[in-house]
Amino acid sequence: MLEVIILLLISIVLILVGLVVWQRVCGTVRHRPGLAQRIIVLSPIIIPLVFFLAWKISNLRTFQFCGEIVTRVNTPQPAVALTFDDGPTQLATEKILSILQQEAIKATFFLTGAELESHPAEGEKIMLAGHELGNHSYSHKRMIGRSWSFIQAEIEKTDQLIRKTGYQGAIHFRSPFGKKLFLLPYYLKLTHRKNIFWDIEPESYREIAAEADKIVEHVLVKARPGSIILLHVMYPSRAESLKAVPGIIKGLKSKGYRFVTVSELLELESHT
Repeated sequence: MLEVIILLLISIVLILVGLVVWQRVCGTVRHRPGLAQRIIVLSPIIIPLVFFLAWKISNLRTFQFCGEIVTRVNTPQPAVALTFDDGPTQLATEKILSILQQEAIKATFFLTGAELESHPAEGEKIMLAGHELGNHSYSHKRMIGRSWSFIQAEIEKTDQLIRKTGYQGAIHFRSPFGKKLFLLPYYLKLTHRKNIFWDIEPESYREIAAEADKIVEHVLVKARPGSIILLHVMYPSRAESLKAVPGIIKGLKSKGYRFVTVSELLELESHT
């Protein structure tokens, strides 16, 4: 609600600016429109425009109003981070951990608090396998237009559940659906958290997400040193993504890439 109020205040400011400009341009016209008429004309234009621009900004992969957003790490080293969102779930956790173990690589799992609370043993399995656990909010609701207390509870409760697994490493955060506007970035900045995004997202293209081979091809073409790869493998609807993981790993290994966690990738940037 607070973000909606901020957007309305921005709209009001822009309407006032518009009125001043209108006054300057039309000030010499004898029969210029009155103040109420000018507000009526400007409001239906400016208010929807402000909300449209805010929606577009909330979806940007490389920009947020404050704090740090990481889409890709600037490093010359041939290293990438494989990241999985959502879960943990019982069946898929075993499958993805088996694949990663066979390929001897580590990944970063951005887990939701609700699923972790329902499947604590699965979260512990991910931790014991040596992978990195990240925070993907508690409920996986879009965190725009939300209150400060909602944002705080979503993040802090999930952090606590991650710690209950025994995980001791850094807990990075990733916005649900990649959405952010004013309050979430500000909260992340105050609590010294980066917002970890991605630069490779094959599932965002319906024609690619439908086939494992196309997912593999997309990742192999797009990967660069420092890339962060986003996949969802925890639910039956993402069976093709799960099937694509071995091909992605083998294909990138054949190109000389190594797989690291998000924290390890960030460390590479700090040493370049």
